[in-house]
Amino acid sequence: MEAIITVVGFLGAGKTTLLKHLMTSYIEQSWKPFVILNDYENANLDAQQFIEQIEAKHVRALSGSCICCSGIDELRNFVNRIPKRTNGITLIEANGTSDACSLMSFLGVGLNDRFLPPIQISVVDVRNWQKREDHNELEANQIQVSSLTVLTHIENVPSERIHFVMEELQKLNPFAEIMTMKEVDVSLIPKLSPSENKAQKFEHHKAHWASCSTDLPNLPSSNCIYDICNALPKSILRIKGCTQIGSEEKFTYFERTPNGEVFIRPFNGVPITGSKLLAIGPGSTPESLERAIEISLIQQNQVL
Repeated sequence: MEAIITVVGFLGAGKTTLLKHLMTSYIEQSWKPFVILNDYENANLDAQQFIEQIEAKHVRALSGSCICCSGIDELRNFVNRIPKRTNGITLIEANGTSDACSLMSFLGVGLNDRFLPPIQISVVDVRNWQKREDHNELEANQIQVSSLTVLTHIENVPSERIHFVMEELQKLNPFAEIMTMKEVDVSLIPKLSPSENKAQKFEHHKAHWASCSTDLPNLPSSNCIYDICNALPKSILRIKGCTQIGSEEKFTYFERTPNGEVFIRPFNGVPITGSKLLAIGPGSTPESLERAIEISLIQQNQVL
């Protein structure tokens, strides 16, 4: 029977990094992973970054819906259509605002008999755990029915903070194992059992946030990326973008995490939906994105 591993966690916690680690490790051990990525806006941006290591037909992006509710039927139906493979394993990354408890309640209903009951892995950003203000309840919800919790962003974090976070996680979910990404043994994950923990009541609407996207023109320099990210309100918790810089032929991907950090890296190939700027969180409107782009271009022209 084929295992289904669902990776959940707050925006920017490191879900995609863990997913890539799991996929690479399974490939090295002769498993045949199938990867599904869910996001409110243009999940294809992330999906394209997997096709260097896995055939494109084994990666699927689900955009525009939340797989913990409105998108659950689409997800379940797609999982049931995944082709049988020897040593097959299905890896699912949920969007960063998913109601993880609802997802696990609904996903396991109606799956084909060839699949094992889904297992959930939570990714926890130790540095920012429960520093989300209005979104702390959602972040706590995302670890309550997981079988494994993976700690990320522990570099340069005091040991007292790490121990405190681990103690809080154990209170919320005493059944889940807790470890860092380096400690994860991928051969044991398919053998995990679904969580027996009873989740606290959560108002599902708190997992539904505004999101939007707009076309992003070629930018004169990478400084425009920082100008765009600085021009958008802090209430927008996740910003992603992909475009060309200057005269470069290759594309550049960037993101702003919930704590305001901006990361820039090369993009694999050409985005199939064209250059885009995406935003998730309160204040996400096409007008705000277009204004941020306009501001960045004006500031860059002033510099030149």
